[in-house]
Amino acid sequence: MKSLKPITRILIGVSALALVVTFFVPLWQILMWAPQYPEGLEMKIWHNTLTGEVRTISALNHYIGMKTIETSMFPEFGYIVYIIGFIIAFGLASAIINKRFMLVSFLGLILATGFAALIDFYLWGYDYGHNLNPEAPIKIEGMSYQPPLIGTKQLLNFTAFSGPDIGGWIFIGIAGLLLGLLVYEWKWNK
Repeated sequence: MKSLKPITRILIGVSALALVVTFFVPLWQILMWAPQYPEGLEMKIWHNTLTGEVRTISALNHYIGMKTIETSMFPEFGYIVYIIGFIIAFGLASAIINKRFMLVSFLGLILATGFAALIDFYLWGYDYGHNLNPEAPIKIEGMSYQPPLIGTKQLLNFTAFSGPDIGGWIFIGIAGLLLGLLVYEWKWNK
């Protein structure tokens, strides 16, 4: 089992500690624009809550039969703190153990967590955009309103955008750094 270079070890530890920031910044964002809202509406998704114009977005969505957006509809908020805490601890353990397989495992853990989060968000969005109240004031036969997973999508007269916020970019940046460190370690020991 190969040991890591000192700089790799330090950067793994710093990466793990940088994830602490994700407890204090939003992880994801959903932005919406329409002619009647040219300044846009935003919803920020944190590790434990929602912020932004959640009530306004929820009220607008009510007209097309979508459920009211509430923090309680996301059971993930009850355990994401433990997942992030575990990732931080695993990253620190990777720096302490000082073996390449731990770097690979740390990178794999972050990628798997990100992939699982995207699947979870897609499934929530699918349910939210397809299971509409049949008594809604506005009904368009065959229309669903699933928000975009990543990127922009037109939903009636609204343009909706979904993508990483500060916390999400921290995770993406750390995954990129870890991948770079893995390539560095592989080339250095080749």
